[in-house]
Amino acid sequence: MLRQRVITAVLLLAVLLPAMAARSLWPLALIGAAIVGAGGWEWARLNGSRQPVLAGLLLVLLGAVLARVGLGWQAAHFTASAPLPVAPAALWWCLSGAWVLGLVRVLGGGVARWPAWPQGLRLLLGAPMLWAAGLALLTARAQGLAFLVSLLALVWVADIAAYFGGRRFGRRKLAPTISPGKSWEGVWSGALGVALLATAWIAADRLLGAAGPSYYTVLLERHGPLVLALALALLTALSVSGDLFESLVKRSAGVKDSSGLLPGHGGVLDRIDALLPVLPVALALVA
Repeated sequence: MLRQRVITAVLLLAVLLPAMAARSLWPLALIGAAIVGAGGWEWARLNGSRQPVLAGLLLVLLGAVLARVGLGWQAAHFTASAPLPVAPAALWWCLSGAWVLGLVRVLGGGVARWPAWPQGLRLLLGAPMLWAAGLALLTARAQGLAFLVSLLALVWVADIAAYFGGRRFGRRKLAPTISPGKSWEGVWSGALGVALLATAWIAADRLLGAAGPSYYTVLLERHGPLVLALALALLTALSVSGDLFESLVKRSAGVKDSSGLLPGHGGVLDRIDALLPVLPVALALVA
């Protein structure tokens, strides 16, 4: 299992890293469309979709991302350094509000409440949820490679620090009926890891700065240290909540993984669940 997991991770990075570093946004846009489409397919399966609905949702999600890139931007000549038509701040704030309220409602209801939601509503929720993350991913890349990588690193570090902190210090369960392995000590460890990451990256920006400002430096310069600290705490909480949300949906469906698309890792949603709420809210905070 470990070998399979490592091989899959290496192959994913071999595709993703060059796309992120490319001057044109098209490689990342195409990968983003594939991720969103696969996530839509998994979401439909988890929520009991029949084949025609599943295929339709997949096509809608793929078309939405590609249309946004192709029609909204001058894709043939666009580079990451060219001017980007920035989505209105109101869009990011509306998405952020919807995520926060939705997570409170769904997680508060627990596993038993999720199947009680109308199936059509549950299926439709997947489209804006995944499309917004795809749009946020490309928008973040257009602000600079360091901006995007530092934002993705926030979720990765929060997850890794929470895992090891929970294994070492975990005593109080966070949500035992949804994800028994998560603890409050893991959450605090994740928050500490993110704080250390941001501090180190801001220091590196001031010493080097060659790759452009990170997300943390932008947030600090626009809002100051207090808002930076509160924003990091919020984003860490959303990262954990996004993970719990997907766990709740999987537990409701009676499955361990969202699919078997990524050998050793489960499905696409298993890898991007924490990013789904974090990306739109992170952009709202600097919009």
